[in-house]
Amino acid sequence: MPDRVEAMRLELRRGVIALAVLRVLEQEHYGYSLRKLLLEAGLDIEEGTLYPLVRRLESHGLLRSRWTVAEGRRRRYYQLSGEGRAVVADLRQEWQVLNGAIACIEENM
Repeated sequence: MPDRVEAMRLELRRGVIALAVLRVLEQEHYGYSLRKLLLEAGLDIEEGTLYPLVRRLESHGLLRSRWTVAEGRRRRYYQLSGEGRAVVADLRQEWQVLNGAIACIEENM
């Protein structure tokens, strides 16, 4: 049973993390600053999870990136694309609907 709960928890977390990453990237950030902001918000995401997610979101056309040199380091900055902005708006609306449904269920239990 604990394995099943852990699998469901991870599935739920994956969707929330994707939405959080998209939301934060409404403003441009590089990987470390993105991870730091998410951690400050309470989402501790390992680099091995975050970077593949960001690359996948970019490959789906939801993010755009650019390389720059800052403080003597090459950094890749990410930001939502136009399509990404539309997706975030839809996902935020869906999140609100689902959150409201769970709240309603909780009230009636």
